[in-house]
Amino acid sequence: MQEAPDAADLLATARAVVLEKLLPALPAEARLEARMVARALEVAARLIADRSVPRCPPGLAQAIRAGRCDGDAAVLEAIRADTLARLRVSNPRALEG
Repeated sequence: MQEAPDAADLLATARAVVLEKLLPALPAEARLEARMVARALEVAARLIADRSVPRCPPGLAQAIRAGRCDGDAAVLEAIRADTLARLRVSNPRALEG
């Protein structure tokens, strides 16, 4: 019995088909949309692969605006971790360098 591929593998395969098979066959005016679809598939695959993404707790923004978190190193670290996790999914190249 063949093992079923996981969702990230399916998305990676779909992205490869879009870029390698469909994109070259499309007219020039449709290529931007094909690249956007490929990019969306890439982001979706990273979202699925990174299910452990930490998220800031609800209500944190209001507490920060009210000044209840000023100088709190744990809050700063939570925001930093959340931001880095989101970048790893949406734009990992921003973390290079």
